[in-house]
Amino acid sequence: MIKPPEHIAIIMDGNGRWAKKQGKKRFAGHIRGAETVSEIVEEVARKKINFLTLFAFSVENLSRPKKEVNLLMKLLVSSLKKEFKRLNENKIRLCAVGDLNTLPNSVKNELMFVIEKTKKNKQMILTLALNYGAKEEIIEAVKTISKKVKNSIIPPEKVDESTIISHLYTRNLPPVDLLIRTSGEERISNFLLWHIAYAELYFTKTLWPDFKKEDLEEALSNYKKRERRFGKTSEQIK
Repeated sequence: MIKPPEHIAIIMDGNGRWAKKQGKKRFAGHIRGAETVSEIVEEVARKKINFLTLFAFSVENLSRPKKEVNLLMKLLVSSLKKEFKRLNENKIRLCAVGDLNTLPNSVKNELMFVIEKTKKNKQMILTLALNYGAKEEIIEAVKTISKKVKNSIIPPEKVDESTIISHLYTRNLPPVDLLIRTSGEERISNFLLWHIAYAELYFTKTLWPDFKKEDLEEALSNYKKRERRFGKTSEQIK
């Protein structure tokens, strides 16, 4: 039988469409989506899954209307303040990956505060991908490695898979076992490209604000039916 996933990653899509269906402004969808985050994080921790990574804000999201971006940043700060106590109660450690230096100071300060105050928690590691793009992550890793090769810090022949991993934003995360995307879209959207090399992909038409514990359970049940071969044959796995 397939082992339970150690690392789940989620592309939380559909907040805007949810709001439109409700006859509300887009931001109402983001507010409800933040509530869903709280519910799903707690449920994943309850299931003793060690790692959960959420695509909270992509590099591409910066091209959205400035007003929406500013509101999203304010929502992130308020959510961090609101969820801080719950994270500690559930022994969840918060981490973040992406180009964090370009985040507004209010966001960065609150984020770093919660990261510091939860760093000893060991029940689960919750990682937020903020101002994140996987291609940008790999480009930055290549640049850094190239400089080290040029300066004779790393011999060219020693550059291998582990070298690249150690220079990624996501270097402390294990490979993704299960990638979930909500809202019916079936694409990766520049998310964790290195870590999902052998991930099982699960797409659901459910919009993120409507994603419940039952939807998570359905995704996990679907995962259990998969055969993870990692390039081998079925006979080799058996």
